[in-house]
Amino acid sequence: MAHETEYDDALVTLLELIWGEGYMAPGGEGNVEKIAEGLDMRDKRVLDIGCGIGGPAFFLARNYGANVVGTDLEPQLVELARQRAQKLGLEAKTEFEVVEAGPLGFPDDSFDFVVSSGAFTQIANKLEMFKEVLRVLKPGGVFSCYDWMKSDGDYSEDMNYWFKLEGLTYAMETPERHHEILREAGFVDVSVVDKSDWYRKKVREEYEQLRDELHPRAVELIGKQQADHRVENWRAMVVVCDKGELRQAYTRGRKP
Repeated sequence: MAHETEYDDALVTLLELIWGEGYMAPGGEGNVEKIAEGLDMRDKRVLDIGCGIGGPAFFLARNYGANVVGTDLEPQLVELARQRAQKLGLEAKTEFEVVEAGPLGFPDDSFDFVVSSGAFTQIANKLEMFKEVLRVLKPGGVFSCYDWMKSDGDYSEDMNYWFKLEGLTYAMETPERHHEILREAGFVDVSVVDKSDWYRKKVREEYEQLRDELHPRAVELIGKQQADHRVENWRAMVVVCDKGELRQAYTRGRKP
Protein backbone atom coordinates (compact mmCIF):
# COMPACT_ATOMS: atom_id res chain seq x y z
CA MET A 1 0.00 0.00 0.00
CA ALA A 2 1.39 3.40 -0.99
CA HIS A 3 2.40 5.75 1.78
CA GLU A 4 0.10 8.76 2.12
CA THR A 5 2.03 12.02 1.78
CA GLU A 6 2.04 13.96 5.05
CA TYR A 7 4.82 16.49 4.50
CA ASP A 8 3.47 18.84 1.85
CA ASP A 9 5.46 21.77 0.43
CA ALA A 10 3.95 24.26 2.89
CA LEU A 11 4.91 22.20 5.94
CA VAL A 12 8.44 21.55 4.66
CA THR A 13 8.89 25.27 3.98
CA LEU A 14 7.64 26.15 7.47
CA LEU A 15 9.91 23.59 9.17
CA GLU A 16 12.95 24.91 7.32
CA LEU A 17 12.04 28.47 8.31
CA ILE A 18 12.02 27.46 11.98
CA TRP A 19 14.68 24.72 12.15
CA GLY A 20 17.05 25.70 9.34
CA GLU A 21 17.60 24.83 5.70
CA GLY A 22 17.47 21.10 5.12
CA TYR A 23 16.09 20.24 8.56
CA MET A 24 12.75 18.77 9.57
CA ALA A 25 13.54 18.25 13.26
CA PRO A 26 14.44 20.66 16.07
CA GLY A 27 17.99 21.80 16.66
CA GLY A 28 19.27 21.75 13.09
CA GLU A 29 23.01 21.13 12.92
CA GLY A 30 23.28 21.08 16.72
CA ASN A 31 20.85 18.17 16.84
CA VAL A 32 22.92 16.19 14.34
CA GLU A 33 26.07 16.93 16.34
CA LYS A 34 24.43 15.37 19.41
CA ILE A 35 23.43 12.29 17.40
CA ALA A 36 26.99 11.89 16.08
CA GLU A 37 28.84 12.94 19.24
CA GLY A 38 31.88 10.76 19.91
CA LEU A 39 31.35 8.59 16.80
CA ASP A 40 34.14 8.30 14.21
CA MET A 41 32.24 8.29 10.95
CA ARG A 42 35.05 9.20 8.55
CA ASP A 43 34.77 7.05 5.43
CA LYS A 44 32.23 4.88 7.25
CA ARG A 45 28.90 3.81 5.80
CA VAL A 46 25.94 5.45 7.55
CA LEU A 47 22.22 4.79 7.08
CA ASP A 48 19.91 7.74 7.83
CA ILE A 49 16.36 6.43 8.36
CA GLY A 50 13.76 9.11 7.63
CA CYS A 51 16.27 11.34 5.85
CA GLY A 52 13.69 13.94 4.86
CA ILE A 53 15.19 16.62 2.62
CA GLY A 54 18.77 15.66 3.45
CA GLY A 55 20.04 18.19 6.00
CA PRO A 56 21.49 15.64 8.48
CA ALA A 57 23.05 13.54 5.69
CA PHE A 58 24.77 16.58 4.18
CA PHE A 59 26.05 17.67 7.60
CA LEU A 60 27.48 14.21 8.35
CA ALA A 61 29.10 14.01 4.92
CA ARG A 62 30.70 17.47 5.10
CA ASN A 63 31.67 17.59 8.75
CA TYR A 64 32.28 13.94 9.64
CA GLY A 65 33.41 12.52 6.30
CA ALA A 66 30.62 9.94 6.34
CA ASN A 67 29.22 8.12 3.32
CA VAL A 68 25.49 8.41 3.91
CA VAL A 69 22.55 6.49 2.49
CA GLY A 70 19.31 8.30 3.29
CA THR A 71 15.91 6.61 3.09
CA ASP A 72 12.42 8.04 3.33
CA LEU A 73 8.83 7.01 2.64
CA GLU A 74 7.94 10.22 0.81
CA PRO A 75 9.21 10.53 -2.79
CA GLN A 76 8.97 14.31 -2.93
CA LEU A 77 11.32 14.64 0.04
CA VAL A 78 13.84 12.23 -1.48
CA GLU A 79 13.73 14.13 -4.77
CA LEU A 80 14.47 17.39 -2.95
CA ALA A 81 17.38 15.72 -1.13
CA ARG A 82 18.82 14.47 -4.43
CA GLN A 83 18.53 17.90 -6.03
CA ARG A 84 20.25 19.53 -3.07
CA ALA A 85 23.03 16.92 -3.03
CA GLN A 86 23.77 17.84 -6.63
CA LYS A 87 23.80 21.57 -5.87
CA LEU A 88 26.11 21.00 -2.88
CA GLY A 89 28.44 18.72 -4.81
CA LEU A 90 27.81 15.87 -2.38
CA GLU A 91 26.57 13.20 -4.81
CA ALA A 92 29.68 11.11 -4.14
CA LYS A 93 29.13 11.14 -0.37
CA THR A 94 25.33 10.89 -0.17
CA GLU A 95 22.61 8.88 -1.85
CA PHE A 96 18.88 8.88 -1.21
CA GLU A 97 16.28 6.16 -1.71
CA VAL A 98 12.49 5.99 -1.55
CA VAL A 99 11.46 3.00 0.56
CA GLU A 100 8.26 1.36 1.74
CA ALA A 101 7.33 0.87 5.38
CA GLY A 102 8.58 -2.42 6.76
CA PRO A 103 11.84 -4.38 6.57
CA LEU A 104 14.94 -2.51 5.44
CA GLY A 105 16.03 -3.38 1.92
CA PHE A 106 19.70 -3.87 2.74
CA PRO A 107 21.80 -6.99 3.36
CA ASP A 108 22.94 -8.01 6.85
CA ASP A 109 25.99 -6.16 8.23
CA SER A 110 25.75 -3.32 5.66
CA PHE A 111 26.39 -0.22 7.80
CA ASP A 112 28.84 1.00 10.41
CA PHE A 113 26.23 3.38 11.86
CA VAL A 114 22.48 3.90 11.65
CA VAL A 115 21.11 7.32 12.59
CA SER A 116 17.67 8.89 12.65
CA SER A 117 16.04 12.14 13.71
CA GLY A 118 12.34 11.93 14.42
CA ALA A 119 11.47 8.94 12.24
CA PHE A 120 10.93 6.40 15.02
CA THR A 121 8.40 8.78 16.57
CA GLN A 122 6.14 7.75 13.68
CA ILE A 123 6.89 3.99 13.57
CA ALA A 124 4.32 1.89 15.42
CA ASN A 125 6.16 -1.46 15.48
CA LYS A 126 9.38 -0.22 17.04
CA LEU A 127 10.60 -3.66 18.10
CA GLU A 128 10.59 -5.06 14.57
CA MET A 129 12.23 -1.95 13.15
CA PHE A 130 14.90 -1.92 15.86
CA LYS A 131 15.58 -5.56 14.98
CA GLU A 132 15.98 -4.50 11.35
CA VAL A 133 18.42 -1.77 12.39
CA LEU A 134 20.40 -4.36 14.34
CA ARG A 135 20.42 -6.68 11.34
CA VAL A 136 21.86 -4.15 8.88
CA LEU A 137 24.51 -2.91 11.34
CA LYS A 138 27.94 -4.46 11.26
CA PRO A 139 29.09 -6.15 14.50
CA GLY A 140 30.07 -3.37 16.89
CA GLY A 141 28.06 -0.84 14.88
CA VAL A 142 26.11 1.89 16.64
CA PHE A 143 22.52 3.07 16.31
CA SER A 144 22.01 6.69 17.40
CA CYS A 145 18.77 8.67 17.13
CA TYR A 146 16.70 11.59 18.38
CA ASP A 147 12.98 11.20 18.92
CA TRP A 148 9.87 12.78 20.37
CA MET A 149 8.37 10.61 23.07
CA LYS A 150 5.48 10.64 25.54
CA SER A 151 4.91 10.52 29.26
CA ASP A 152 3.23 7.59 31.01
CA GLY A 153 -0.52 7.13 30.61
CA ASP A 154 -3.10 7.95 27.97
CA TYR A 155 -2.91 11.03 25.78
CA SER A 156 -4.61 14.07 27.27
CA GLU A 157 -7.00 16.41 25.45
CA ASP A 158 -4.08 18.81 25.02
CA MET A 159 -1.98 16.12 23.31
CA ASN A 160 -4.84 15.07 21.05
CA TYR A 161 -5.44 18.70 20.09
CA TRP A 162 -1.75 19.08 19.23
CA PHE A 163 -1.87 15.87 17.15
CA LYS A 164 -4.85 17.28 15.24
CA LEU A 165 -2.98 20.49 14.47
CA GLU A 166 0.15 18.58 13.44
CA GLY A 167 -1.73 16.45 10.95
CA LEU A 168 0.98 13.77 11.16
CA THR A 169 0.99 10.14 12.23
CA TYR A 170 2.55 9.56 15.65
CA ALA A 171 3.21 6.34 17.55
CA MET A 172 5.00 7.48 20.70
CA GLU A 173 6.48 5.50 23.56
CA THR A 174 8.10 6.68 26.79
CA PRO A 175 11.91 6.99 26.99
CA GLU A 176 11.87 4.12 29.47
CA ARG A 177 10.01 1.92 27.00
CA HIS A 178 12.45 2.83 24.21
CA HIS A 179 15.27 1.52 26.43
CA GLU A 180 13.41 -1.73 27.02
CA ILE A 181 12.59 -2.27 23.35
CA LEU A 182 16.18 -1.71 22.25
CA ARG A 183 17.33 -4.31 24.74
CA GLU A 184 14.61 -6.69 23.55
CA ALA A 185 15.81 -6.17 19.97
CA GLY A 186 19.32 -7.30 20.94
CA PHE A 187 21.24 -4.06 21.42
CA VAL A 188 23.81 -3.67 24.20
CA ASP A 189 25.24 -0.54 25.85
CA VAL A 190 21.81 1.05 25.49
CA SER A 191 21.34 4.63 26.68
CA VAL A 192 18.35 6.96 26.54
CA VAL A 193 19.12 10.55 27.53
CA ASP A 194 16.07 12.71 28.23
CA LYS A 195 16.53 16.22 26.77
CA SER A 196 12.99 17.45 27.38
CA ASP A 197 14.23 20.43 29.40
CA TRP A 198 16.20 21.66 26.38
CA TYR A 199 13.27 21.58 23.99
CA ARG A 200 10.82 22.88 26.58
CA LYS A 201 12.77 26.15 26.47
CA LYS A 202 13.48 26.01 22.75
CA VAL A 203 9.86 25.42 21.68
CA ARG A 204 8.72 28.54 23.52
CA GLU A 205 11.38 30.56 21.66
CA GLU A 206 10.20 29.03 18.37
CA TYR A 207 6.57 29.88 19.14
CA GLU A 208 7.41 33.47 19.98
CA GLN A 209 9.49 33.83 16.81
CA LEU A 210 6.79 32.30 14.64
CA ARG A 211 4.16 34.52 16.21
CA ASP A 212 6.23 37.68 15.89
CA GLU A 213 9.34 38.27 13.74
CA LEU A 214 8.99 35.16 11.55
CA HIS A 215 5.27 35.60 10.95
CA PRO A 216 5.48 38.00 7.98
CA ARG A 217 7.95 35.68 6.24
CA ALA A 218 5.76 32.66 6.98
CA VAL A 219 2.74 34.46 5.50
CA GLU A 220 4.81 35.31 2.42
CA LEU A 221 5.94 31.70 2.00
CA ILE A 222 2.82 29.69 2.82
CA GLY A 223 -0.09 32.16 3.10
CA LYS A 224 -1.79 33.69 6.11
CA GLN A 225 -4.16 30.79 6.83
CA GLN A 226 -1.34 28.23 6.92
CA ALA A 227 0.94 30.56 8.88
CA ASP A 228 -1.73 31.23 11.52
CA HIS A 229 -2.45 27.50 11.73
CA ARG A 230 1.19 26.80 12.50
CA VAL A 231 1.34 29.54 15.12
CA GLU A 232 -1.50 27.77 16.93
CA ASN A 233 0.26 24.44 16.29
CA TRP A 234 3.36 25.73 18.09
CA ARG A 235 1.32 27.25 20.91
CA ALA A 236 -0.28 23.86 21.51
CA MET A 237 3.17 22.25 21.45
CA VAL A 238 4.38 24.66 24.13
CA VAL A 239 1.49 23.49 26.33
CA VAL A 240 2.26 19.76 26.05
CA CYS A 241 6.01 20.32 26.45
CA ASP A 242 5.45 22.47 29.56
CA LYS A 243 3.23 19.76 31.04
CA GLY A 244 5.88 17.11 30.40
CA GLU A 245 3.57 15.10 28.16
CA LEU A 246 5.68 15.58 25.04
CA ARG A 247 9.27 14.54 25.71
CA GLN A 248 12.48 14.41 23.70
CA ALA A 249 15.40 12.02 24.05
CA TYR A 250 18.62 10.81 22.42
CA THR A 251 18.91 7.04 22.17
CA ARG A 252 21.89 4.82 21.47
CA GLY A 253 22.61 1.13 21.26
CA ARG A 254 25.45 -1.05 19.95
CA LYS A 255 25.31 -4.29 18.03
CA PRO A 256 27.29 -6.97 19.88
